[in-house]
Amino acid sequence: MKKAFLVGLTIIFMTACANNEMGQNNNQTNNRNSARPISVKDSNIKSVDRKTGQDISRRLVKLATSVPKVKDATAVVFGNYAIVGIDVDDNIDRSQVGSIKYSVAESLKHDPYGAQAIVVADPDFTARLKEIGQDIQSGKPGQGILNELADIVGRVMPEIPKNLVQPESPQNGTEKPKQNLNNQNEKQLNKQQEKQSNYQK
Repeated sequence: MKKAFLVGLTIIFMTACANNEMGQNNNQTNNRNSARPISVKDSNIKSVDRKTGQDISRRLVKLATSVPKVKDATAVVFGNYAIVGIDVDDNIDRSQVGSIKYSVAESLKHDPYGAQAIVVADPDFTARLKEIGQDIQSGKPGQGILNELADIVGRVMPEIPKNLVQPESPQNGTEKPKQNLNNQNEKQLNKQQEKQSNYQK
């Protein structure tokens, strides 16, 4: 008798729990379908250092002009992106301009606002960037400025600080390509190099 009573009580208890779970599922479905505001635990407003585009452009110009042989610089900032135009000394050889551009990009790379910057060294583009900067300060419409910037960016091969790759300087730079050759090609190359190096002797 006691066993039958316990079995019956267990069955009633199990069916009651199953019904309770189904009721909870129906309530959850109804709650999902009804529109109500979502509350968040951490709703404190935190202070964020937000700088204006003009502040950022001044900072980027300061970084660019700190590089030796950069006479002047100008920067135009739109959102997270910037274009920095540099003006180098007139007596600098054209082959050195690329390394100066690289140095400017390196200095901007470590700045949070300069990491997405595009560095140009063409005098015409730098002059156009100065005009764009003046247009922005005078409050001219943004669409014309954006078109002008798109033209500038489309014509240059920029140095982007974020994408800079450190050049490797291996100890045996001339020997490394030889490792990719098979034995026959390596012997042939060594023979040819030996012949060329002893040709003048």
